[in-house]
Amino acid sequence: MADSPLRLLPAIAEALRGGRPVVALESSVLAQGLPIPSNREAARRMTEAVERAGAVPAISAVVRGVPTFGLETDELERFLARDGVRKVSARDLPAAMVGGADGATTVAASIALAALAKIPVFATGGIGGVHREPVFDESADLVELARSPVVVVCSGAKSILDLPATLERLETLGVPVVGYRTSRLPGFFTEDAGFAVPARAESAAEIAAYFRAHRSLGRTSALLVVQPPPADAALPSALVDAAVERAVERARAAGVRGAASTPFLLGAVERETGGRSLAVNLALLERNARLAGEIAVALVAG
Repeated sequence: MADSPLRLLPAIAEALRGGRPVVALESSVLAQGLPIPSNREAARRMTEAVERAGAVPAISAVVRGVPTFGLETDELERFLARDGVRKVSARDLPAAMVGGADGATTVAASIALAALAKIPVFATGGIGGVHREPVFDESADLVELARSPVVVVCSGAKSILDLPATLERLETLGVPVVGYRTSRLPGFFTEDAGFAVPARAESAAEIAAYFRAHRSLGRTSALLVVQPPPADAALPSALVDAAVERAVERARAAGVRGAASTPFLLGAVERETGGRSLAVNLALLERNARLAGEIAVALVAG
């Protein structure tokens, strides 16, 4: 990593040098995706879940212009307080570096940096995808998934999106999708979005085997692993569908488009569900981080 622009905190650098399991985590969910103080709880639950699985957590970010894995205590506090922290997607990384900015990395930016750092596993809540009409937007997450050789663990694409169109784009881009102990696509807040996934795995070791086979073919895309939120936290599909429909109508009426769509819609869904969607989000973030840690351990074990 001598010629890399990346800064790695010592524990993370030491783990990578020693061939020990490391899991990348995004910072945008902390600085933009979740409200204060739930973002602090999410950071704690995700990092502790990775550690319980036997891996080292590595939050990605741009810290005063330096792409980083791992945040010092004062840096994490700054990000949790949202003190001048901008949202940084993959395309925004050079501008954040040159501008010396604090940037919270999205899924796209995080997996791009993870591939550079050779961190093979990344955990998040839900990926971006193809938006429903009338937004006419497609997340950069999809393109970055197509060119970043990382195992990405999530609970599917966010419920506010056009899920069948997102699945179709993933197929077109050559991104394999594997359900963890499920044959159905989770709906982020729900256990089943109503669509089948093309493959299924029953263990972290099996997912590791999928990824090794994928890489042995010279494939350079991510392997997308989807698992539903915990059953005791998941919301009924009818409740979420109705909340999303009302949120989309609000976005249409407000003229919200592009990058502003996701935070607007998620906030609207949270209000429509009386805050229940926030509890699901925290639960699935923790669960996905734990599975990612287990996969990282399985990859190291060979």
